Amino acid sequence: MFDDRSPIYLQIADQIKNDIVTGVLAEDEQVMSTNQYAAFYRINPATAAKGFGQLVDEGVLYKKRGIGMFVAPNARDLLRTGRKESFFADVVDPMIREAKAIGIPLTDIVRHLASYGDA
Repeated sequence: MFDDRSPIYLQIADQIKNDIVTGVLAEDEQVMSTNQYAAFYRINPATAAKGFGQLVDEGVLYKKRGIGMFVAPNARDLLRTGRKESFFADVVDPMIREAKAIGIPLTDIVRHLASYGDA
């Protein structure tokens, strides 16, 4: 489940974000408690709490006192917007710079992408 590439709490946050974006977790759905999460994945509860805390700070999760953590009503849209921005910055923009450097016209790129149809 977890790897050595980044801190576990960040991997926890990323996994929950991915579950929200892909629809595994719906808006206003309760998520596992930090203790349940820690027990299930056999990690320190403080590590799980740190990942959950980050998601609360980002507005992805919210707390209901005495009940637990829930997916924020706008979490999916918030995350998708952020991922779209990252996609263009991290994937599309470098691709366009490389295409220009090697002489591929933008129209060829658009034509090639269009051959895949709508995503």
